[in-house]
Amino acid sequence: MEFKVGDTVVYPHHGAAVIEAIEQREMNGETLEFLVLQINQSDLVVRVPSKNAELVGVRDVVDDEGLQKVFGFLREIDVEEAGNWSRRFKANQERLASGDVNKVAEVVRDLWRRDQGRGLSAGEKRMLAKARQILVGELALAENIDEKKADELLSEVDATIERHRAAGIDLPEVNKVEESDIDLDDLSFDDED
Repeated sequence: MEFKVGDTVVYPHHGAAVIEAIEQREMNGETLEFLVLQINQSDLVVRVPSKNAELVGVRDVVDDEGLQKVFGFLREIDVEEAGNWSRRFKANQERLASGDVNKVAEVVRDLWRRDQGRGLSAGEKRMLAKARQILVGELALAENIDEKKADELLSEVDATIERHRAAGIDLPEVNKVEESDIDLDDLSFDDED
């Protein structure tokens, strides 16, 4: 992956970031190249060795095909999760740390559904907020919309799933929809359409 100043990338745990600079630094007598990442929605600046960028999970923003997969993950109905809190929490931490947008979507989906049912611990609530922030930031970049609009889009998905659940509608076919059949323009979930 080739990086240049001004590129927008995704950094695990923090979401979208802009490459502000590429610096040379001396470490142990060796000159290394570092990416200087300014995390969106934060004052945080992260320096990552260029040669390790992919290894630590720095990647491009998800494309349209990847976005369709994200919405597919969010819509999945039958999902197995660890029964005890500590295993579930650890599994979710690992998914967030991976930097994989699909795994972040799984965390949002699973914690949101658990919150609708049994409720979440304080730690899981913080994790849901962080995962949602990362996902909304990436959706905003991928769709070229602001984060408020992306948050509304994600809320529409949540509300639709909840309406179907409340109505007792079982939607296993959602998992079987071909990704090419999903269009982001169809994400207006009004019952009047």
